[in-house]
Parts: sequence; structure tokens; C-alpha cells
Amino acid sequence: MRETLALIAVFIIVVGGILLLIEAFKEGVVWGLACLLISPVALIFTILHWDVAKKPFFIQLFGVGFLFLVASQN
Repeated sequence: MRETLALIAVFIIVVGGILLLIEAFKEGVVWGLACLLISPVALIFTILHWDVAKKPFFIQLFGVGFLFLVASQN
């Protein structure tokens, strides 16, 4: 059961990442490619374009929190 919940959490994190990439590509091809290839750029994009990046960010944050919750269960 824990493995299934962990997979769900990882899926939520991946969905948030994909949504962030979509927003980055909407902003420009350079932003999209940079976010795809260089991880720290995604954080920079999130900070600079908070208005469009906050939803994917919070989806990923929820997924990480859910993963920690699942991992901390005995």
C-alpha cells in the first residue's frame, strides 16, 4: 500500500513539473528548453514568473509533502 501511495505522490510531482514546463514554453522556447535541460533554471523561472508558475509549484509542493507523509508512516 505504501508503494502505491508513493507512486501516486511521484506522479503528482511529475504532473506539476510537466505543467511548469508547459508554462515555460508558453513564455518562450528558450525558457522551456532551459527549464527542461538545466534544473536550477526552473526555480529561476518560478521566481520570475510567479503569476503563471505558482499553480505548478504548489502541485509539486503538495506531491513532495504527500511523499514525505507516506515515507514517514511506520
